[in-house]
Amino acid sequence: MANEIEEVARPYVSLSDNVNKKNGIYRPAILCVFLIAVVGLCGKTIFNRPNDGEHWEERPAAEYVISRGRIEGVSEKSVGASISPYPWTNAELSWQRTGFHFQPEKNWMNDPDGPLVYKGWYHLFYQYNPDSAIWGNITWGHAVSKDLVHWLYLDLAMVPDHWYDINGVWTGSATFLADGSIAMLYTGSTNESVQVQNLAFPENASDPLLQKWVKSEANPVLVPPEGIGLKDFRDPTTGWIGEDGAWRITIGSKLEMTGVALIFKTEDFVKYEEENILHSVNDTGMWECVDFYPVAASGVSGLDTSAIGVGVKHVLKASFDDDKHDYYAIGTYNATSQKFIPDDPEMDVGLGLRYDYGKYYASKTFYDQQKERRILWGWVGETDSEQDDLRKGWASLQTIPRHIWFDNKTTTNIIQWPVEEIDELRSAPLVVENLLLQPGSVVEVNTTEAAQLDIELVIEFPEDAAAIDAAEDNALYNCSTSGGAAGRGVLGPFGLLVIAEKNLTEQTAVYFYVAKSADGKLQTFFCHDELRSSLATDLILGVHGSSVPVLANESISVRTLVDHSIVESYAQGGRRCITSRIYPTQALDGAAKLFLFNNATTAVKVQSLDVWQMETVFFHPYQQLEQEHLVV
Repeated sequence: MANEIEEVARPYVSLSDNVNKKNGIYRPAILCVFLIAVVGLCGKTIFNRPNDGEHWEERPAAEYVISRGRIEGVSEKSVGASISPYPWTNAELSWQRTGFHFQPEKNWMNDPDGPLVYKGWYHLFYQYNPDSAIWGNITWGHAVSKDLVHWLYLDLAMVPDHWYDINGVWTGSATFLADGSIAMLYTGSTNESVQVQNLAFPENASDPLLQKWVKSEANPVLVPPEGIGLKDFRDPTTGWIGEDGAWRITIGSKLEMTGVALIFKTEDFVKYEEENILHSVNDTGMWECVDFYPVAASGVSGLDTSAIGVGVKHVLKASFDDDKHDYYAIGTYNATSQKFIPDDPEMDVGLGLRYDYGKYYASKTFYDQQKERRILWGWVGETDSEQDDLRKGWASLQTIPRHIWFDNKTTTNIIQWPVEEIDELRSAPLVVENLLLQPGSVVEVNTTEAAQLDIELVIEFPEDAAAIDAAEDNALYNCSTSGGAAGRGVLGPFGLLVIAEKNLTEQTAVYFYVAKSADGKLQTFFCHDELRSSLATDLILGVHGSSVPVLANESISVRTLVDHSIVESYAQGGRRCITSRIYPTQALDGAAKLFLFNNATTAVKVQSLDVWQMETVFFHPYQQLEQEHLVV
């Protein structure tokens, strides 16, 4: 270790708590720091960029397509044109495109739809605008993969071409029927903008790529029931079959300000009977993209959506239209009363846990029967302006697919973790062990490339009795309002600075903060601070996070995936997750750095830091690979 760390003597100044608010973001002050170089293996250059001095061509405002999602009654990004647009260059905009996260070749993408695995291929359908980089003309894009990492683009799966979906082929889910065939239910926006449910089947069940879909002549198979708003009835779930042999699905809606999951019974996915309200929560507004599925009370294996009985819990998730977050609760499904009962009413949907505390929405799971696991997809929108998206020609990402299971240690949350296949992209490992981070220190991790990383950090839980006694009351701490990484306490903040410029004029902090609860016990908070991530003036930035359970004898840990303009973090083995979008102007290519930092007044010990470079995945159209005679 002595040969791997070199201390560079500099005057100490802690991370600045001065941020200058301008045009809706916070601009950082230049920081003076202790700098320690951690010597590691060099990674290879992954991206070639356009000329730095080149700018994207300006277009008259009249040429921009006007977003219409809100008018049509469905959520979509509508940041609009910035009052003070930032003069992005080609190089800066090109850098934002990711290296190993799924995104289309161009244009707008939002919700994941009908994910499944079929005849050896993983399928991802997604909301897509083939005409523009903002929401509109929603069709279903389609991609396939053998490993959830390397994706091949296929032709559009479904387009708005009937009166019942002419204003959009919206979110839907796939159900495997008893004979192995697939029923795809989706929401269509009609010629009068009424939300109805429609049915489609593969044209050729022997085609493993499921390239052609046929819409049922019975469409629409479900219309808004009495008492439900015509624009408040969307996003059918995967079906589950009961002991009575009937299938059931649930669809999101609202009754005034009460969010509801309506349940419908069907024998054939064509005719339906409205059966009950599966669950509702007052004052939560419109529920969309509802998901409902079982998890095993022990182990990490997934369950088919129809599983029920001893040793089975159920998860109910709803995407809240009012605040654009995904909330979930764990509980029991009563198949007799067709009711979901949360384990803890105080942790009901919208009152307790979220899948992700950052930029994350409209998620959907599926059961992977090949590996007996449940996989979660989630949409990550942009936090720049629509004008910027139109200039770069694309918008939105999907997260890395997450393997999810019930946390039988806490028994209060699910675990989310990147699918194991993503580990195959790791290269050039760097390992640091037993490093003491002094109060106010910043440590550079010597990776030659820092734009595509997989980072695992483990920190010893604080044991200093005097520091613990002096720790702040957690009632006063909140990730979003307590100063972010620049705030300073006895036991925090400490963690990582990713996509950081060498002088820290741009940085994104992934950090922990330990405070004391009313009973004298310590509580750990996990946060992302985006406020200093960019000097650009047309962004929506913030500090996001929540408390995270750290059990007795556990260390504090986080895994962070860095991929250009997206940062995904998984704390305590995946008990809490945060996703951020970032748009640096200086910390690009070789100028992007990785740091450890400790802005607490007490030293913290890094037990281990593992860093890998992540290989770039090049997505291609499937037909192109066929023409080139490549094996897929």
